[in-house]
Amino acid sequence: GIIEHDEHEGFDEERLAAHEEATKFKTINKIQMGDRMCETWYFSPYPEGYHDLDILYICPFCLNFYKSGGENERHANRCPLRHPPGDEIYRDDNVSVFEVDGNTNQMYCENVCYLAKLFLDHKTLNYDVKPFMFYVLTEASEVGCEFVGYFSKEKSSTEQNNLACIMTLPFHQRKGYGKFLIAFSYELSLKEGREGTPERPLSDLGYASYFSYWAQVLLEVVQSTQSRSWYIAVLLRLLLLS
Repeated sequence: GIIEHDEHEGFDEERLAAHEEATKFKTINKIQMGDRMCETWYFSPYPEGYHDLDILYICPFCLNFYKSGGENERHANRCPLRHPPGDEIYRDDNVSVFEVDGNTNQMYCENVCYLAKLFLDHKTLNYDVKPFMFYVLTEASEVGCEFVGYFSKEKSSTEQNNLACIMTLPFHQRKGYGKFLIAFSYELSLKEGREGTPERPLSDLGYASYFSYWAQVLLEVVQSTQSRSWYIAVLLRLLLLS
């Protein structure tokens, strides 16, 4: 089931102070997607002309971006997408995951990266999205499957990374989606028959999500089994995030 969590769960005072300092510099104050609005956290290198804005309007389906509500409304009336441009590989009630290839859907994946950078503190935006697969989490509404969050991973990773970036939009946090995406990345690795680990370093948000995820896994293992080897393996994964 989905477990609620705090977006800054797992932050110590030093990390929280660094997070607050980093959020001071940004050129877009807020984003609006559909009927939801939130403040941004960081600078994102959107194209020239899309900076020094109070609100950036973003389509919740194709993730195209606009400087005015009027432009956004006109786009909404003709946007051809009602879900991410990929294969739906998971569905549970109103929650779906779509697998999107950065090579065949380059503009959409670049838009994902622009949006994600507004909430990721240390990641540099990778303009070459072609070597990556994007796993986009959506919630179904009356009008379509709206963007909630995502993780990306390299199609071929020499370091066995099963996740490059992970982000859940602030107005969809505290719903357990971060843990869900992490668990999904490990399930994909399991299906592929290989071990996997997230790319380092983790963002503030990624660190908090992974710390919370493995703390929960560790607790479940301790409660459900007496196997010492399982306990040690999970504990080591948790300590590696520190």
